[in-house]
Amino acid sequence: MDTEEFFLPRSRAANERLHALVPGGAHTYAKGDDQYPENLAPVISHGRGAHVWDVDGNRYIEYGSGLRSVSLGHAHPRVNEAVRRELDRGTNFVRPSVMELEAAERFLATVPTAEMVKFTKNGSDATTAAVRLARAVTGRPRVAICGDHPFFSVDDWFIGTTPMSAGIPAATTELTVAFPYGDLAATEELLTRYEDEIACLILEPAGHTEPPPGYLTGLRELADRHGCVLIFDEMITGFRWSEAGAQGLYGVVPDLSTFGKALGNGFAVSALAGRRELMERGGLRHSGDRVFLLSTTHGAETHSLAAAMAVQATYAEEGITARLHALGERLAAGVREAAAGMGVADHVLVRGRASNLVFATLDENGRPSQPYRTLFLRRLLAGGVLAPSFVVSSALDDADIDHTVDVVAQACAVYRKALDATDPTPWLGGRPVKPVFRRLA
Repeated sequence: MDTEEFFLPRSRAANERLHALVPGGAHTYAKGDDQYPENLAPVISHGRGAHVWDVDGNRYIEYGSGLRSVSLGHAHPRVNEAVRRELDRGTNFVRPSVMELEAAERFLATVPTAEMVKFTKNGSDATTAAVRLARAVTGRPRVAICGDHPFFSVDDWFIGTTPMSAGIPAATTELTVAFPYGDLAATEELLTRYEDEIACLILEPAGHTEPPPGYLTGLRELADRHGCVLIFDEMITGFRWSEAGAQGLYGVVPDLSTFGKALGNGFAVSALAGRRELMERGGLRHSGDRVFLLSTTHGAETHSLAAAMAVQATYAEEGITARLHALGERLAAGVREAAAGMGVADHVLVRGRASNLVFATLDENGRPSQPYRTLFLRRLLAGGVLAPSFVVSSALDDADIDHTVDVVAQACAVYRKALDATDPTPWLGGRPVKPVFRRLA
């Protein structure tokens, strides 16, 4: 067995201090140290471009930066310049800033399938506002979520459907039902079963697989036929699929859509966008009941809106989406070749659109395995690759990709040894990594 060890003593000490002060040791569950091999969860000091440094002084090539939000790389000069300019002008006022107007105009020019937009700080606020609006305009109580997509909101209507449902009344959870991605017949059966009860269908328009031919168009037709609101959650697909989101790429227009993640390159900004007829129900120019759509103290901070405008300009002028796809294709090809070369092509898999790659770690029986994921992550970390996924940023260069592939090859060699032994335990260094959504800590 390879006995080479990789230690992070300062990160380990910082994690202990974090757990004493912050529930879970992080402000986002997906960043928790339970998602990493035991005692090998780096605490980050700083980042630049595609690289980050931990408090132990190690440098890593980073993937999935900012939970996929940092698509241009850390401390991007154009974004930072736009932010600094606004910081000197004040960031929050008692009335709308002209920046709110300019940011809305820019967003609606970038996503022309939407007619109105409202900004906020995080994805959950946007998706929950979309659900509330759908319920208001339809007068219906139920929400239909795509059961194949992992996350929509921190709010009760979604979290109640996960294993972490503690504290959420069953009566709330019962109002959320699920439909399978890609299956129009099953979705129609659900809509028929709850005829005139379902306010909306909410889904990511694409995930680890491309939409089946005609699927999104069929879903649009189902929503129209059954009188419910079609909501695209474009938190991830926005910008990574195209500047106008998946709706722009596939040519299917939802009633409402939500954007975030890449929109701010790490700055806190998200958006709810959609048809004027619906969005205006959260405004002042209608005669119906008012809908409390979005109203947040920090929702239109000028520096975050400036960041969003700089991101959109950079994507448009530098062809960022195409670059993300090119980098992802190079990485996916390299990882697959490395896995094949080490005899684990059926166990270390790369999936998803090139701009949004994830990897799967399968055991000797071809089943997803947390212990094998742990082994794989340990070897990546030791090789200077911090990769809970293989989601690329445009700051990566060919040398970064080549180094990553070399480290993956080394990890796959160890993976092969563990498969031959039918037991990865000697290579784990402690407890396996854990899924985010689980009932017990």
